[in-house]
Amino acid sequence: MATGNGRAASPGTGERVWDRFLSEQDRAHAAMRTHRTRGFGERPALLLIDLYRWVFGDAPQPLLEAAEAWPGTCGLAAWSAVPHIQQLLEVAREAGIPIIHTTGLDEPDRDAWAKRSRAAESSAPDEAMADRLRRRFDIIEEVAPVSGERVIRKSSPSAFWGTPLVGYLVDRGVDTIIVGGESTSGCVRASVVDGCTYRYRMTVVEECVFDRHEAPHAIDLFTMNQKYADVLPLTEVLGYLTRFSGGRPVERGGRAAARV
Repeated sequence: MATGNGRAASPGTGERVWDRFLSEQDRAHAAMRTHRTRGFGERPALLLIDLYRWVFGDAPQPLLEAAEAWPGTCGLAAWSAVPHIQQLLEVAREAGIPIIHTTGLDEPDRDAWAKRSRAAESSAPDEAMADRLRRRFDIIEEVAPVSGERVIRKSSPSAFWGTPLVGYLVDRGVDTIIVGGESTSGCVRASVVDGCTYRYRMTVVEECVFDRHEAPHAIDLFTMNQKYADVLPLTEVLGYLTRFSGGRPVERGGRAAARV
């Protein structure tokens, strides 16, 4: 089994990233139930949550070292997810599905949840920290949006709360949301729960989400998979996306099905 925050178990082992964090009773109870998958729909969108500078820093560093300069860092877990997110993004772009990026909202009238970072900026001890705070919500170049992709700025954990996301998805007939980004136990989970509440089929790509803490990352993947979403390996999601051409479901013979 691969190690580290966000890495999937070896194919065929039946192990999941959360298994080592479950008690014997947890495992026994989970085994009593037949797990119900939600499955994919016919009109997917990709939602990439908060892939901004504040959680990456300017270069890969271990968590405790990176936190000295970047208090919001996720350390090496963030950088380890980048190649997987790039692969997911490339295939989603080839499929022509809607792609949405979220980042923070940095405006004077933000609410109390978001004012914490402004308070940190006002008390920044030096110009270097002030510069990092000014760049904190810049989506990193490695997974930056391209023309035609929607960028949504949010002031709360969920990508849905107080944003135009639902209207954007309804307008495009989306029924399935594929999720990558951070943090697993924070904005990813909040967005997945809200997406489930809105009756979207939610899919979390295991290798494409990450957190600064290993245990919450693993346990929140477990609870999302149990209650709100399908937590799937990247290879399975890529296989699903290859069915699409120009954002339209492809029939078995390879012909693109017309939109309804």
